[in-house]
Amino acid sequence: MPQIAEWARQRPWGVRLEWGSAGAMALGPGSACVVVVDVLSFTTSVSVAVEAGTHVLPYPWRDDAAAEFAARQGAALAVGRRAVSEQQPWSLSPAALRRAPAAERLVLPSPNGSAIAAAVSGVPVVAACLRNAGAVARWIAGQGWGTGREPVAVIAAGEQWPGGGELRPAVEDWLGAGAIAAALARNGAGPLSAEAHAAAVAYDAIADVAALIRDCASGRELTEGGFAQDVAVATELDSSAVVPVSTGGAFVDAAR
Repeated sequence: MPQIAEWARQRPWGVRLEWGSAGAMALGPGSACVVVVDVLSFTTSVSVAVEAGTHVLPYPWRDDAAAEFAARQGAALAVGRRAVSEQQPWSLSPAALRRAPAAERLVLPSPNGSAIAAAVSGVPVVAACLRNAGAVARWIAGQGWGTGREPVAVIAAGEQWPGGGELRPAVEDWLGAGAIAAALARNGAGPLSAEAHAAAVAYDAIADVAALIRDCASGRELTEGGFAQDVAVATELDSSAVVPVSTGGAFVDAAR
């Protein structure tokens, strides 16, 4: 990746926000932690799995190497939403994960949030979503992070345009990142960068976040594909106390 210009690093703010893998690579170095937000559905799925006691291993999108990686790690491998079976009941669907028996270790590939989490090195990675935004913010503030000296990088994962792979900024991840930024500010973190402040204000201004996410492009995509329950799980606002943190391997609950 080309050298990151100083203006792009959002210094000296304590809470910073960017998009996608490039944003994580720009803001991650020098941060106390990287908070990945992929509401539909990687980080929501992580929250559900970790609640059940599963250690979740991030990995880029499914290919032959994912199965080999899972075998080396002694972990189950999540399959596509439509490939769920009695033998392989785990997928990127949080609703399916809630119904499935809890695996001890689970490789959960995705092209967005999981790929970003797997690529970050050297700092803790936190999986945040609308279900655990408050818990994540309280935990981060409790570490003394989210200051100019110990900044937090909040990364909205975004989606990909079909067929091209280009980043599609996704409103559900913008609002999820805003929920984190707003909760961090309420817990004394800051100051917020312009990007983080804008996302926090957007989140706080929405009267019905769940309805908006149901109606957004990603929500409609899942609903029209038969996975409306995944959207419902993703919009269980502040329903979870888990704080999934990976320090170089698997997400486990740091709040436990």
